[in-house]
Amino acid sequence: MQPADIDTDWREDCAPRRVLALFATKWTSMILHTLHARHGGAARAGVLLRSLPGISKKMLTQTLREMEASGLISRHVQGTIPPAVDYRLTALGYRFVEPVELLYAWGRDNADALDELRHRPGSRRAAEAA
Repeated sequence: MQPADIDTDWREDCAPRRVLALFATKWTSMILHTLHARHGGAARAGVLLRSLPGISKKMLTQTLREMEASGLISRHVQGTIPPAVDYRLTALGYRFVEPVELLYAWGRDNADALDELRHRPGSRRAAEAA
């Protein structure tokens, strides 16, 4: 392994920054996790809405559209009346599930460390603790 070169390894379009940008919203990773862990890789929007407490219908729709545009999921319209639409992980989506699952497992295994974190001012958790 070569030593890190700050000029190339940490530029604005480097892989670590692109990964973090992909997961800049909590819902992207949560939708990936939910599709994979709870629904076998495919689910309708209503099922996802019920599976993700706290997400609004608008945010779910927006995040699904962004994930479809980036190639993480595909949208399938079934020829029923009314039309049924389901969302499926793509091959690329399945590749991104692995690090998400590792991070979620780490969170479950280290809940005590997460409980020790100081809450950011203005965060929902800080407001609930007050």
